[in-house]
Amino acid sequence: MRDGFTRKVEVPLSPDEALADFQKHWQATLVLLSGDEAGTEYSLESRTIVLGRGESADLRFSDASLSSEHAALEFCDSGYRLRDLGSMNGTLLNGGDVKAAELKNGDRLQVGAKTLQYVLAERATGPRTYEIPVA
Repeated sequence: MRDGFTRKVEVPLSPDEALADFQKHWQATLVLLSGDEAGTEYSLESRTIVLGRGESADLRFSDASLSSEHAALEFCDSGYRLRDLGSMNGTLLNGGDVKAAELKNGDRLQVGAKTLQYVLAERATGPRTYEIPVA
């Protein structure tokens, strides 16, 4: 309404709703670029993904240079960000030391001896189609 008294207030999405909305439009993955398992692709489906060598890590790698919980990928409104979790050997983003940073498509992150690439691909959207059974 435009009566001068009514105003429109947008209600922010909850973190889970924001992630679901993001995933409708985007597919976020990490691709392992080094080691014996190079080419392995990990789909990012959770709000927080911990990388490390310990049992509590979501993405576990057997690499002695990794901390038990080395780094985390955390969902924020525009995608994922990388955060070092106080690891002994640090975390690199595009070759530079990083404590926390938002990720962009093509960014390369290094945790221990593992190099991974963040890939953000737009999901194909098309018109809804319905299949009508033939009687």
